[in-house]
Amino acid sequence: MKLEVLLSVLNLDKKKLSKMNITSKCTIINQCKKESFQKYKNFSIYSYNELGLSNSRNRGLDLVTEDIVLLCDDDVIYDKKYEKIILDEFSKNKNADIIVFNIESPNRKIKLNKNNKKLHFYNILRYSSQRIAFKLNSIKSNNIRFKSEFGSGSKYRSGEDTLFLVEALNKKLNIYSSTKNIGTVYHNESLWFKGYTEDYFFDKGALFTAINRRFRIVLMLQYLLRHKEVLNQINFFKAFNIMLKGSNDYLKGK
Repeated sequence: MKLEVLLSVLNLDKKKLSKMNITSKCTIINQCKKESFQKYKNFSIYSYNELGLSNSRNRGLDLVTEDIVLLCDDDVIYDKKYEKIILDEFSKNKNADIIVFNIESPNRKIKLNKNNKKLHFYNILRYSSQRIAFKLNSIKSNNIRFKSEFGSGSKYRSGEDTLFLVEALNKKLNIYSSTKNIGTVYHNESLWFKGYTEDYFFDKGALFTAINRRFRIVLMLQYLLRHKEVLNQINFFKAFNIMLKGSNDYLKGK
């Protein structure tokens, strides 16, 4: 097996690449104001004049070729042994189509995996894309894509990674957690997250509806009840009503 990193960036800064410790093959989707292709060291750089993180990931899915693919953003610095760690975990777990790894952050609290176990719907909603590695054949053969309405630069500014995992589960793929750490993510200023504002709850309402229309109300309520820290700017009832607006907006689009 071989590993390939799929890196999505906005206006690529090549100086960052050497700091990221990417030693494996890497396909970069660079969203900017030009269209071009360039080979640079172990990087294949595809530039497109477009926006949207899901658009970027989907472009990458059409271009990557190695057995195992690791999703990546440009705020990650990998452990020097990340490639071996990931390939070893897939070698040990032949049933795994997707493995979600640990990644540390010095400036944001991340809930880390404490056990190696199979994941289900109730425990996959908290993982960011930088932790996700998958068998390319499993994703392509099941036609799993990122939803273009979700993710930074899209109508709903987050949730593309969650929906990717949900679709994988719905198509009976096996998702596992790993306690192995593969690097550190530095959460710099986000292009989409501006605090727990009305936009935040609007997007969450759309996300929970995309996850499961039938149980969208339950998903919204459990989120607000379990994550009370998000209610520091807007009270419970107002947040819920805004989430309903986001839900209805998503349904109108469908």
